[in-house]
Amino acid sequence: MGGLTFVDVCSGAGGLALGLERAGFEPRLLLDDDELTVETLRLNRPRWNVLHADLVDFDPVEHPESYDVDLLSAGLPRVRSSATVGRADSQTELRLLRATILLVHAIKPRAVLIENVPELAHAEEYRPFRDYARAELVHLGYAFSWFVVNAVDFGVPQNRKQGVLLAVERSRAHAFRPPAPTVREPRTVGAVLGPSMAARGWRDAARWAAQADEPAPTLVGGSKNRGGADLGPTGAKRKWATLGVDAHTVADTVPGPDFVWAPELGRDNMVKLTTDQAALLQGFPESWRIAGRKTARYRQIGHATPPPVGEALGRAIAEALDSDSAHFPAG
Repeated sequence: MGGLTFVDVCSGAGGLALGLERAGFEPRLLLDDDELTVETLRLNRPRWNVLHADLVDFDPVEHPESYDVDLLSAGLPRVRSSATVGRADSQTELRLLRATILLVHAIKPRAVLIENVPELAHAEEYRPFRDYARAELVHLGYAFSWFVVNAVDFGVPQNRKQGVLLAVERSRAHAFRPPAPTVREPRTVGAVLGPSMAARGWRDAARWAAQADEPAPTLVGGSKNRGGADLGPTGAKRKWATLGVDAHTVADTVPGPDFVWAPELGRDNMVKLTTDQAALLQGFPESWRIAGRKTARYRQIGHATPPPVGEALGRAIAEALDSDSAHFPAG
């Protein structure tokens, strides 16, 4: 499955690119407009060609290595619904979605992967973008489908649904199938984080891990315009509380030997997760380093595509690119 190449835009902390690398793809160029995420990418993969630039300003003529690639991938910022369309960040997200489609015109990859919120694949409020994408991609000779994947089906200990647009050249698109789950049983928060919770001698780590016997709710990175790190909205915080975790903040270290875990007494007696633990819940390897201070690190982690999801998508795309002949109808 070697020899496949890709360009990755809005690369973030590198979760999608890492997954594609594991699936046998080699990056020609990665692009992001955030200085810290670019630093994260360069920390972990010094040999990757990482460009610090705004996607809208990117001109492939100045970067000829972006031509003749097998895949254009984009883990774009989460687009909001029409209810928030007046917000500045919502306009930015829609701008990046359209810029990605326009980049397809320029570099003509054999396949296109856009990952975003699950509602993008089916909700009525996102129909204008789906119609725009359909018109552009059908005109360029692609067949495509929209579908939703859940990270928990691919060994990530987190219920995290993602909407995916996958477009493939018509001659090969018949062979594309959305990836099938790779695990039979979901991995739980306790099983994944138990060893790290015990790292400083916390005596109740095993008891906590036994209670935290479900996958995590979706981690939310938040925007640069909001305050410090927390694990998500109110509903997610309530779910975390049932796992004995205070989701209102992110800790600097795991509990020490004297920490008293008594969640029935309130937040002060619940454990707090560290950014390193949040990265494990996203499916990053322990060796993957995230640049910046705590809140900035957590934001990068929360926005990332879990690498195991990227790998599963990459393997499904590679299978389609290895085939020929008839196409499936555009969706």
